[in-house]
Amino acid sequence: MIIRSEQDMIAFGSEIAEGLVSPITVELIGDIGVGKTTLVKGIAKGLGITEDVTSPSFTLSKIYHSPNQPTTVTHFDFYRLTNPGIMQEELSESIKDPSTITIVEWASTVKNVLPKNHIEIFIHYNDDNTRTVEIKK
Repeated sequence: MIIRSEQDMIAFGSEIAEGLVSPITVELIGDIGVGKTTLVKGIAKGLGITEDVTSPSFTLSKIYHSPNQPTTVTHFDFYRLTNPGIMQEELSESIKDPSTITIVEWASTVKNVLPKNHIEIFIHYNDDNTRTVEIKK
């Protein structure tokens, strides 16, 4: 799928949210600035979350609660993490929580914790400022 704008990425994330049933883990794969957090904004919007979704680059994780359903979105960003340490345990707990949709960016340091049946979403930056998004289940 080709995404042409930030609004398109949010709309796409909102569409994806309709098919996400907790517990589920989603891995976002793509370069810095490609739109991973924007996609999470769309997923949150699709779940009825009205909180401002921001990148957890410095805090490593952020939790958002859906007011419409008993679903929590836990968004992890391990870009700055060279050793997962205790964050690996927090991620594992999130993955096992039956009411949580776990979304992970930069998962290379915690790959061994991700469930085998997780969804991978690849976002590629194109020369014409569009993004190509591929979903692998």
